Amino acid sequence: MLAAASMEDEKTKSWKKLVNVSVSGAAGMISNHLLFKLASGEVFGQDQPIALKLLGSERSLQALEGVAMELEDSLYPLLREVSIGIDPYVIFEDADWALLIGAKPRGPGVERAALLDINGQIFAEQGKALNAVASRNVKVIVVGNPCNTNALICLKNAPNLPAKNFHALTRLDENRAKCQLALKAGVFYDKISNMTIWGNHSTTQVPDFLNAKINGRPVKEVIKDTKWLEEDFTITVQKRGGVLIQKWGRSSAASTAVSIVDAMRSLVTPTPEGDWFSTGVYTTGNPYGIAEDIVFSMPCRSKGDGDYELVKDVAMDDFLWGRIKKSEAELIAEKRCVAHLTGEGNAFCDLPGDTMLPGEM
Repeated sequence: MLAAASMEDEKTKSWKKLVNVSVSGAAGMISNHLLFKLASGEVFGQDQPIALKLLGSERSLQALEGVAMELEDSLYPLLREVSIGIDPYVIFEDADWALLIGAKPRGPGVERAALLDINGQIFAEQGKALNAVASRNVKVIVVGNPCNTNALICLKNAPNLPAKNFHALTRLDENRAKCQLALKAGVFYDKISNMTIWGNHSTTQVPDFLNAKINGRPVKEVIKDTKWLEEDFTITVQKRGGVLIQKWGRSSAASTAVSIVDAMRSLVTPTPEGDWFSTGVYTTGNPYGIAEDIVFSMPCRSKGDGDYELVKDVAMDDFLWGRIKKSEAELIAEKRCVAHLTGEGNAFCDLPGDTMLPGEM
């Protein structure tokens, strides 16, 4: 036993410095899939020890204790610490990553503006907590919906942290778009590259078939059915979440967890040459002419250091730009709706239509 212990000690000597990952909504279905992936080394690799800090509410605290017990009983070698709590100022302390999943789901009769306000208050408070106690280079991924505007609220309440470190999760939308193109073209999904989701994580999102490639060739050269691309493909991706709820009786959890892992790995591993990935990020300084000061899904590349840069070499046509402008208008309207939470005065709601994903209803 002593020899085995000695060998284990030698192994851990080569490990990297402990990474602190804070997760809100940690007793929920998405986290139930995600936390075990994080603990297994699926995101950071087999030489990266991890501490999981789990944030819940008073109502979910007992369930959170059960989650912590399951993680402990799974004996993951890389999982060096599990802590739980209901105070973000404690759970976010020294966080290197903050995965903000917890949000109030949309109940019957709840107006979109009301949901923006209710959840916006949660993300304003969490932004303040991150600003106060998290690592100065913390990477924040907002999953709770409406995630683009929640990410904007969060970053506005964390003025001492880099705005570009805040992300709204649109990777599940990208994965869904890749799946549909692969099915139509009769290829495996890994043959799809350069897939961008532009805009809001709502039914105004824009799956970009102009720049995407199949086996290195432009999609429109492989799939010549323009009507399918402009209508069926786009609508299927936009409404996939709602169809899943009708079939399954609940919103996506496992595939959302997979997409969070994908989003994190895209930031900690170098992007393959010539490819890119989608994530909702702060638009100020973007090269496309998209309105400044919103969080908008755009194509990005990373060197694997946790940072990213926007892809400049993308094609644009009237169809794509028209769709992008529609999603932009929606996000600008959402921003006006939460002005009281971003320090920009009184809120004024004139949302152009109820375009939230069906999973938020």
